[in-house]
Amino acid sequence: MREAGLEVEVDAAGNLLGTDLKGSVPGVWTGSHLDTVPEGGKFDGALGVVAGIEAVEQAGRGSVVVFRDEERGCIGSRALVERGPLPDAFLEVHVEQGPRLAGAGAPLGIVTGVVGVSRGSVVVDGRAGHAGTTPMDARDDALVKAAELMLRMRDVARSIEGAVVTVGELEVEPGAVNVIPSRVTMSVDARAPTAEACASLIEQLAFEPTYRTQPAQMDDRLRQALRAELEARGLPVVELTSGAGHDAAVLAAAGAPSAMLFVRSLNDGVSHSPDELSSPEDVALAIEVLAGWLRRL
Repeated sequence: MREAGLEVEVDAAGNLLGTDLKGSVPGVWTGSHLDTVPEGGKFDGALGVVAGIEAVEQAGRGSVVVFRDEERGCIGSRALVERGPLPDAFLEVHVEQGPRLAGAGAPLGIVTGVVGVSRGSVVVDGRAGHAGTTPMDARDDALVKAAELMLRMRDVARSIEGAVVTVGELEVEPGAVNVIPSRVTMSVDARAPTAEACASLIEQLAFEPTYRTQPAQMDDRLRQALRAELEARGLPVVELTSGAGHDAAVLAAAGAPSAMLFVRSLNDGVSHSPDELSSPEDVALAIEVLAGWLRRL
């Protein structure tokens, strides 16, 4: 950041801020996050940071933010919007984390909005018993009941356009190989692209979220500026909704004009994995488009 001519500071939430010393584009920011999940890849978040610094240096204008702790609920960006004032414009470059751009043959994509996310847990009770002496028709197996519930959740998500539900964690009690499970606590991650779909999903899943974000729409003016940059380079214009949460969605929900540019993911769009990959050519295009966007604004 300093080499790019930015003034660097760390705020109270641990966000790293690189501010444009020239003041040529007041309030125009780009950036992303550096943290990742266990066994994660090297592109998720980090690409948007280094691409942002490179683009700001190329454009000779703009500021860069590195948000803290995005993976556990966008801690840094939430702290930033709470303290205010908000940026006049924010663009986050991020790998797609999916296969749609690769399927469309497009190196870059413009994000129209980010899904709402609801997370919580569900407890399923049963009755413990001896694994060898309790007949199958006399069992009240909490894990079997939890499995049946997961299948019903899958069917609910399939019935709502754009919705997904994931159970990623199971805590089985008492947790012994020769004891019928008496209780299962399972995580629920439910996502949908509109407020109406989110409400319907939560109602049909019948669980109480402990963490919830509303769907966020990206700013039309900033999206049009991205579209112009893609068209100027003869690149296909593909627009898509993000199924993953992002810091840009937090800023957008708080009223800051925000946009996102996705970079094509390779390896069948795998993400949150060491196999996560985007090509150097696509990354270079993203930096070029971001720099042009900064100049255009």
